[in-house]
Amino acid sequence: MDLLMIVLLLIGCLLFSNIISHYIPSIPTALIQIALGIIIALVFSDVSLELETEWFLLLFVAPLLYNDGRNFPRDELWNMRMPILGNAIVLVLITTLAGGYFIHWLIPSIPLAAAFALAAILSPTDPVAVNGIAKRIQIPEKILNVVRGESLINDASGLVAFKYAVATVVTGYFSIKEALLNFSYTFIVGAILGLVVGTILTQIRFSLRRTGIRDVVFHTLLQLLTPFIVYLVAEDIFHASGVIAVVVAGIAQALVKDKTETVLAEEQLLTENTWSIVLFILNGVVFLLLGLNIPSTMKESIENTSINNWKLMGYAIAIGFVILGIRFVWSHLTAMYEFKNNRDEKPTLKTSLLSSLTGVRGAVTMAGVLSLPLITDSGDVFPERSLILFLASAVILFTLIVATIFLPLLIDSDELREESDEQLNFNEAKKQILLASIKQIHREMNDDNRNVAYQLIGEYQQMFRQIQLDGNAAKAGEPEHQNEITNVRLKALEIEEQYIKELYDGHHLDPDMYVAFQSTFSERKRVIQHNMQKGFTYIFYRFLREWRIARKKYRLDKEQFVSYVRMKQEVRKNAFKQALTFLKEQAQIAQNPDIYYMISFEYERALDQIRKPVTTDSSRQEELKDELRAVITETERAEIHKMYEAGEINREQERDLRRFVNYIESVNLYEHVE
Repeated sequence: MDLLMIVLLLIGCLLFSNIISHYIPSIPTALIQIALGIIIALVFSDVSLELETEWFLLLFVAPLLYNDGRNFPRDELWNMRMPILGNAIVLVLITTLAGGYFIHWLIPSIPLAAAFALAAILSPTDPVAVNGIAKRIQIPEKILNVVRGESLINDASGLVAFKYAVATVVTGYFSIKEALLNFSYTFIVGAILGLVVGTILTQIRFSLRRTGIRDVVFHTLLQLLTPFIVYLVAEDIFHASGVIAVVVAGIAQALVKDKTETVLAEEQLLTENTWSIVLFILNGVVFLLLGLNIPSTMKESIENTSINNWKLMGYAIAIGFVILGIRFVWSHLTAMYEFKNNRDEKPTLKTSLLSSLTGVRGAVTMAGVLSLPLITDSGDVFPERSLILFLASAVILFTLIVATIFLPLLIDSDELREESDEQLNFNEAKKQILLASIKQIHREMNDDNRNVAYQLIGEYQQMFRQIQLDGNAAKAGEPEHQNEITNVRLKALEIEEQYIKELYDGHHLDPDMYVAFQSTFSERKRVIQHNMQKGFTYIFYRFLREWRIARKKYRLDKEQFVSYVRMKQEVRKNAFKQALTFLKEQAQIAQNPDIYYMISFEYERALDQIRKPVTTDSSRQEELKDELRAVITETERAEIHKMYEAGEINREQERDLRRFVNYIESVNLYEHVE
């Protein structure tokens, strides 16, 4: 199959995997993508993409770790530096040695040096795979931070240990002194190069900006190229650790970003949006490629009749248990040490088990093991190469499946209740949606739509305050409390009616306009009594409806139309002011003033809607507002999906929030039809 067709097939599977993940959130997206990769390899026998380790590290690991470095909380990284470094370096070395001896003992046909190589490449963790699980079951933040922090470094330490073990098998020579010196060189020089090259590239961007090159697309592209440049300089020129270099460069970039965020807001917005697309593709393709290569790595061992396939699976499970067991013992001992010295919370076996299960293995392990040479310097075949490939692939699947199954089971009922308490209630979720909408309006704002954008922001701010007060009122949870809200709304409406009737009785109001107001009052009473949530949403769009009807009536005379709308707008505004004055006066003496303040916000929001000047180009303003509303609606739906994936809302809340957004959208469409 052509490379282009393979790439398109992978992208299609990437999209499909995220659809599946939406409906089955309990299964990590990474595991779904691995399964799809395996299916592709089995169905399309001509699909083959070999993972060259150096290219894989450059194209996938470098940008992913650079992004992790620039987004990792600096305070957390510093405060947890000891456990992170311990897991990333000491634990990797212990896993390499202890795991290597166990593998050699279990399978004597694998030489000790080759067993060390397998254990070394199995030592790096892959936090991307476990993040999908963490979204749904609320793994303790401290454990996740350690896993994410160590993954910034342990790829480098694991790969260095792997390379030395492989070199020992190939050449038959090993020097502990040379290994330690080289290990120290790659880490220290890699970190220095990451800081220096990353800073130089940042200064180049600043210099170009000062000379007048302010194209945000150019600067965004330069930032995206940074991890590749840093990695190539460290690896190809100085033969240091490119992985460590890109991590340090990412952290340095984050420190610069913190100081220049306001100055470079437009550039940062474009950069973050571009990074989100790049990361979505890279993360997904990594696991699709992992699944794509698993059948080929296992094929030779499975077809080998000299060894039983069940025995092969037993070897893989035993190695997986030992790798996770080493991590479990290490986690528990280090937690006990921290408890005795820092008086932290006393560790439990359950916490240590959680920590060990989060250390799943992934794409770096597969990329490394596929780089095993076919022959040694002596001309012999690399010992048990196919068996090592099989074991690495099987252990990756084993750790992923075990984490998927057992991590949720380790969360007991009390923790599940705590997780439920941490979920957003319906009002909090609506407020979060409104905040996301306001941010999106700011992003979409330009010279043409600036006025309507500010109007929409005002609407959402008023709605936010109203929801806040609605939430306070809802806490009472008593039917009589809701009845009081209805009664106050009806009293305010009576004040409006009284004002309009006085105008009509004094011959200050056109009869047609008076009839229209009476019709509006009747409809609003019905809405208040039967569906309070729609009350003032209805007012806004009812006004637009009447505005369009009036325009049709006076379509032959634009000046007459504008005069009519202005007059009706002024009457409505004064009626709202009368009701608002009544509500504020009552709030001073009422036993429950929150209700009066809440409904006051409704009237203030309604006043904001009708204070805008009426001109002959109002239709253009409404068109711009409709365009913004369409963008906001999509933003709201995306925010709902994001909250659901993060476990902040449950399935029922997601459906209710979607109904809420759909209702607002349907009101917009309904009014346009009329």
